[in-house]
Amino acid sequence: MKHCSKNTPAKPLEKPEIEYPCTWVYKVIGQDCTLLKEIIVSTCAPQDVIITHSNTSSGGKYHSLNAELNVKDEASRLAIYETLKRNSGVKFVL
Repeated sequence: MKHCSKNTPAKPLEKPEIEYPCTWVYKVIGQDCTLLKEIIVSTCAPQDVIITHSNTSSGGKYHSLNAELNVKDEASRLAIYETLKRNSGVKFVL
């Protein structure tokens, strides 16, 4: 069995190089598909966003939607992510 050595420093995560502006896709997961669409549209406004269905859980309780839009810079991309994540109607954002 392998064990991690306490003396081995953790590798820092490498930040991906993203050229802006670019098209970005968020996967937004929650229980109410209609509410998720409303949350995505209001969060991304005034940007146009393309919303497509991604998946529904086997029990039908959770839905995932893809939200595709153009982001102008990293600050905008992260602000949209944080706003979606903080909304009570959203379970997860990827």
